[in-house]
Amino acid sequence: MSFARTLGELRQSPFTAERLASRRVKDELRENLMSRLSDGGPIFPGIVGYDDTVVPQIVNAILSRHNFILLGLRGQAKSRILRALTALLDPQMPYIAGCEIHDNPYAPICHRCRELVVKEADATPVAWLTPDHRYVEKLATPDVTIADLIGDIDPIKAARGGHELSSELTVHYGLLPRANRGIFAINELPDLAGKIQVGLFNIMQEGDVQIKGYPIRLSLDVAIVFSANPEDYTARGKIITPLKDRIGSEIRTHYPATVEEGIAITAQEAWLDRNARRNGSQIQIPKYVQEVIERIAFAARDDKKIDKRSGVSQRLPISAIENVVSNAERRALTHHEKLIVPRISDIYAALPAITGKLELEYEGEMKGADHVSRELIRTAIAKTFDSYLHGVNLSQVVQWFDLGGEIQLSDNAGAEEVLEGLTQIQGLLEKLSKLSVTAKDAAELQVSAAEFILEGLHAHKKIGRNEERVFTAGEKPVKKQERVFEPDDSEFGRKRSFN
Repeated sequence: MSFARTLGELRQSPFTAERLASRRVKDELRENLMSRLSDGGPIFPGIVGYDDTVVPQIVNAILSRHNFILLGLRGQAKSRILRALTALLDPQMPYIAGCEIHDNPYAPICHRCRELVVKEADATPVAWLTPDHRYVEKLATPDVTIADLIGDIDPIKAARGGHELSSELTVHYGLLPRANRGIFAINELPDLAGKIQVGLFNIMQEGDVQIKGYPIRLSLDVAIVFSANPEDYTARGKIITPLKDRIGSEIRTHYPATVEEGIAITAQEAWLDRNARRNGSQIQIPKYVQEVIERIAFAARDDKKIDKRSGVSQRLPISAIENVVSNAERRALTHHEKLIVPRISDIYAALPAITGKLELEYEGEMKGADHVSRELIRTAIAKTFDSYLHGVNLSQVVQWFDLGGEIQLSDNAGAEEVLEGLTQIQGLLEKLSKLSVTAKDAAELQVSAAEFILEGLHAHKKIGRNEERVFTAGEKPVKKQERVFEPDDSEFGRKRSFN
């Protein structure tokens, strides 16, 4: 398809003056969203777990032509959702070529474009914007100025063009005017200084901005969206009240509600497709390994030793599973194995991807990030073990250890070597069928499943394990002893002893 290159050609195209003049950005978002809703397709492809909660609220905000804010803890896909809004923009949008604020060819608002249309008429050059070019994002920081957002006088432009400083042609436009006829997003809004927040009042209510030092107003066409942490947003003094009042909709995001949703997000975002780089090797991640990794984040979000205000990002399981696969990949390279299967021991090897994602409370700081992370892994293993092996009789395996059996399962050991040792544990390999693993499967799969069972027994304190990953008999609980009081001829009257 060929696009018009001049204003004259544009007049002969479907982009008529009536259409471009009456259809503002929020109308465009609304109309395209209505079409998508009618077609029944996904509103935001790739956004998992929000179909019944966040997405309907965003849909309502767009249909209402609201500026809105996403409130949520870190790692809740806020920025991704804001960037996905470009999918609701038209594939192409004409503007006057060379214009910094992407002026409408039929109704320019900047001085330079108005003069150009008068001079060139139908020969005025026209260029085209894609949806990505119509999205402008700014991370709010304390050093952001009004000049950054709105604009300021540019003495260099005045000198080079021979203009007086009072001329509109000397204006340097900020990010907000440059987002004209598009979407402007501000991430972490509470970090924006209060006096800078005031600069957003006019554009959000009256639809225009005032450039410093000029008696002119630019009537911009822009949809404004924000993101923020709820703790900062509601804290006194972080967001000035008049700005909050001008935000049409306040939408709360959240972490995955179920383990299955978390696994789907992690599988979508993590870099796991490494087969092409491995000379025919294949990566196979058991479902129980994925569940353990995901449950670490769930356990962390409920743990009192971890700061709830900071949250536990979904980046934790994403980074963790990438490290887990890498550790399994390293082992496979060492032993020349073609099938890469992560084990539970690989999760412990991925501690560096976990500890940095946790903001600890005082009690957690006293114990240390490594200790807290190991506790979380053990909790996650126990819950996953129960979902797969609840009610399964493993007394024969426990008895083997009680009778003095020991085995060391290093994360660096090859599958064939480890499997040979596991065959000595009576009743263990027969239980692998509960994990959909049989004796006909590859040694890597059998070892991973068997280690999961042993780690699950250890998590439930049925067997023991030391830091060298030597599995032994578990410590037996000490029986409570009865108190017996015997007569005593001493001055204290009675003597207490324990039998």
